[in-house]
Amino acid sequence: MADQMDDLMKSRMAQLEDYIMKNCLWQFHSRSWDRKVQNEGVLTRTMQILCGEPVANETPIDKCHWVDAVVLAEEFHRRCPWLAGMDKAEVKTLMGALREHMDYLTIDGSLNLELTDQHY
Repeated sequence: MADQMDDLMKSRMAQLEDYIMKNCLWQFHSRSWDRKVQNEGVLTRTMQILCGEPVANETPIDKCHWVDAVVLAEEFHRRCPWLAGMDKAEVKTLMGALREHMDYLTIDGSLNLELTDQHY
């Protein structure tokens, strides 16, 4: 049963990842630290929106991340009707795994040497 849940989580995460990779330009910052901040900011706020929690909008960067998160949450709801059947804990687990995976794809596993170039 646990393997089925893992497979289900991976399948759902793949659907969310696919949308981000094909439609979201915020994932393409030129430095690794920018990507880390962006992934954290947008995906955390998306999780908060999906869970009906308050979202901090105190700084200009908070507002930028919030705007991207609103669009992302709307698209996730539209494209992934199964989200409505998940409880908050499941959504948080899914979004946390998605953020970790996006960090791997866009930062840690990336072959783009410009991400770590100190002179860039």
